[in-house]
Amino acid sequence: MRFDTKIGIVVREDLAVWQKLNVTAFLAGGVAGGFPEVVGEPYGDASGNVYLPMIRQPVLVYTGAAAALTLAHTRALSRGLGLAVYTEDLFKTGHDEENRAAVRAVAAADLRLAGIAVHGPRNAVDKTLKGLVLHP
Repeated sequence: MRFDTKIGIVVREDLAVWQKLNVTAFLAGGVAGGFPEVVGEPYGDASGNVYLPMIRQPVLVYTGAAAALTLAHTRALSRGLGLAVYTEDLFKTGHDEENRAAVRAVAAADLRLAGIAVHGPRNAVDKTLKGLVLHP
């Protein structure tokens, strides 16, 4: 199935593996929270157990250097795409309120991005993430 929209997550290449996984999980949650239409129905198994719903379309995960994340962030803002950010400062915070305050305290051009998630029309997301490579 081909979707009209695309979800792309970009993690900075120099992060530790646990950080990449953590950033990816938080950013995917941001897309799901910001665009509830990307979330499908709950799952169930043949034993009658019910499981939480998940994002219903592929999520492509990319990697790049800090400068590449900054460029993709700038492109996403200029195109008005749905955008979630995870900054270096969030590795030091303890809860959601602190996270939002840490991002709010820094101008967009000065954010030290650890990762971003982008959601929007397929072509616009492709142009935004141009030059990035899929995470191995």
